[in-house]
Amino acid sequence: MKPQVEIYDTTLRDGSQGEGINFSVADKLRIADKLDAFGVHYIEGGWPGSNPKDIEFFAQAKKKKFRHARLAAFGSTRKKNTPVELDDQVRLLLEAETPVVTIYGKTSLLHVKEVLRCTPDENIAMIADTVRHLKDHGKFVIYDAEHAFDGYKLNAGYALDTWRAAEKAGADLVVLCDTNGGCLPDEIAAITRAALGQLNCKVGIHTHDDIGLGVANALASLNAGAVHVQGTINGYGERTGNCNLTSVIPCVAFKMKKTCVPPKSLAKLKELSLFVDEVANLRHNSRLPWVGSAAFAHKGGAHVNAVQKLASSYEHVDPSLVGNERNILISDLSGRSNIVIKAQELGFKVTNDTPELRQILDSIKQREHEGYEYEAAEASMALIIRGILDHNPELMFTVEKYHVSMRRDAKQSLCEATVRVRVGKKIHDEVAEGDGPVNALDSALRAALAKSFPKLRKITLTDYKVRILDGVAGTAAKTRVLIESTDGRREWGTVGVSENIIEASLQALVDSMEYALLKK
Repeated sequence: MKPQVEIYDTTLRDGSQGEGINFSVADKLRIADKLDAFGVHYIEGGWPGSNPKDIEFFAQAKKKKFRHARLAAFGSTRKKNTPVELDDQVRLLLEAETPVVTIYGKTSLLHVKEVLRCTPDENIAMIADTVRHLKDHGKFVIYDAEHAFDGYKLNAGYALDTWRAAEKAGADLVVLCDTNGGCLPDEIAAITRAALGQLNCKVGIHTHDDIGLGVANALASLNAGAVHVQGTINGYGERTGNCNLTSVIPCVAFKMKKTCVPPKSLAKLKELSLFVDEVANLRHNSRLPWVGSAAFAHKGGAHVNAVQKLASSYEHVDPSLVGNERNILISDLSGRSNIVIKAQELGFKVTNDTPELRQILDSIKQREHEGYEYEAAEASMALIIRGILDHNPELMFTVEKYHVSMRRDAKQSLCEATVRVRVGKKIHDEVAEGDGPVNALDSALRAALAKSFPKLRKITLTDYKVRILDGVAGTAAKTRVLIESTDGRREWGTVGVSENIIEASLQALVDSMEYALLKK
């Protein structure tokens, strides 16, 4: 089925220009494979010749066969006063051997005069010559009109002349770029309609998120008649980022009712979002629309009660449509419905008639008042629920005592922890060194418990966070520690609170070990 809206992904080029983003060649190839499998129509691989990494990427990409997407090389128009046949940058675009070449050129007279410092006619010639040369070499050419909207507002006649020059030279697509990301949706829509009234080729949109309207502006342009949208996964990009495709794609499919990526791919959208973050070595933004873990999270008791009865009361779509899921949060704002749904998610057989519900709710609210927080510590919450439902079951182990010390030896600081644990009638003592007091304590605790529970050797900590809860108390402030652990198959979070950061850490560590020992 021919798409009504084409998706052009520039994560590997424009996205890589974002702060904290640094893809290796292997990273770019993995992401390209994932994007192709997902079903985007174009993958912009980078700028050939701009750096050794992109040169190597295109060399490797020549060996690959993409099933759905067409690979694009990105560059600019020829240099001023330089024949296009002699322009090294244009030559490298052709040597990349991609089926698609995307070039950008100047729309704004301000940029022509102050940045290029050439005549308006020379700028138009640069656009036309480059497009024509690429078309003569059999390329599908996309012309990105840089600063299209700002340029049009400055001098509409000249902006249109540049776009018409690209089309007349053979451009397959003219893409209007809100390069500074400062336009409003009504401006985007009006100028898109103006372009469509003057051009016969397809028109696309490329927006940035500098004022938080990257997605809104892209959708405004699509509503006005554009049929091609450029953006990045998770909104990576310069400054505050590019138009976020993980928002645009479901908006096009579910809100605008237009075809874009294959329908079966939509349920893999969150998976794609997480994959790109993982490759980029970035922590996933839980508040991303559609794909974030908070996108369908419910905390207030009234909200949860309503969702339990009618999901659409507080959910604009079924989360599973984009591969997400409902997340019921437990806090001091929770009601009985929160507890029932969360307990069921954690595997407990609980209903609205379970007599222990009030005790569970009161216990969690009291602990939240004391500084505990369970939104990211579901394992600790599961232990509370289990303890109340099973009427204080016997613990699998207890920490009878521990000692942590630190000394400085020459230029090196050394931390050591001693732990004694009881497992039934057995006593296990263990000593361990670590990079810090918590690391030493973790190592000693794990080593002691592994004598009775060998499976705990596989448990590793993946994250450790500390939050000061009452800073006015200074160094005596109460501290909350959140720990994430994994056994290689599943991950879980635990929490500890104390005025003593070591004690808070031990609470979270003990919960982590105990949860790991529970049968799923």
